[in-house]
Amino acid sequence: MIRYTQKFGKEWKHDHKNFAERKVNMDRNAPIGVFDSGIGGLTVAREIMRQMPQERIVYFGDTARVPYGSKSQETVLRYSRQIIRFLKTQGVKAIVIACNTASACALETVKQELDIPIIGVIYAGARTAAEATHNGKIGVIGTEATIRSGIYTREMQKLRPDIEVIGKPCPLFVPLVEEGLFHDSVTDEIASRYLSSLKEKYIDTLVMGCTHYPLIRSTIRKVMGDKVNLVNPAYETAIELKNLLERDNLANKCDVDSPSSMYRFYVSDAEEKFKLFANSILPFDITMTKQINIENY
Repeated sequence: MIRYTQKFGKEWKHDHKNFAERKVNMDRNAPIGVFDSGIGGLTVAREIMRQMPQERIVYFGDTARVPYGSKSQETVLRYSRQIIRFLKTQGVKAIVIACNTASACALETVKQELDIPIIGVIYAGARTAAEATHNGKIGVIGTEATIRSGIYTREMQKLRPDIEVIGKPCPLFVPLVEEGLFHDSVTDEIASRYLSSLKEKYIDTLVMGCTHYPLIRSTIRKVMGDKVNLVNPAYETAIELKNLLERDNLANKCDVDSPSSMYRFYVSDAEEKFKLFANSILPFDITMTKQINIENY
């Protein structure tokens, strides 16, 4: 059970100097910032907790402005910059954009603006899919913005030019997940309608190109069948982050006492709903989330 204390708050206070000046003395105990348009990024946070239990996390879910997938690239970039500015006030040592739409629309731009490492969720998933396919036919499901960007196709064809990528936007999956309708006849029907065209293409690998989608993995599996490899970029992203921190000498080497000193959660709206959802999927219960006005950043 996580309880946040005044001591916890003090532990997370950092001196925000330019990264270039302080990276030699960067506090390995500093947290990792993770953000998403809503709750889907919790699938990435969960994998980071599993793969790197010694690492602290500050999570931000933009629950007031979800979904991102139907918004313009300019809007998603503005949202991402605001969230990054907030995360930097928390003294993070690295940032994970745990949102495919924001990774597609904003990552390359904000990477040039930041003085700390930042990664998205697309490259790791693209690499895994390219390695997994046997017949070279890969499906990608995601938001309208992610599919429209063509970023998965570009990344996979860099690795294997012969790969055929079939993208399919599934805009209703995010609100269904946000409402907790994981095992519902409505979700089954929508999934069947969305995925039928991909089945007709005889794909052997399917990338769940939105961090919300692993939460309805069983429904997707039921529709696609056991012969199709389902790629969950959340796991691969956690591994990429682990390698990055070790390479840059930023991995936390300290022992930790309990989750109460490890994880903090912020949202832009509906903190109680977020907390209930987080407790249903994370390995540790959280007792507090804090709502902030992200427009102030």
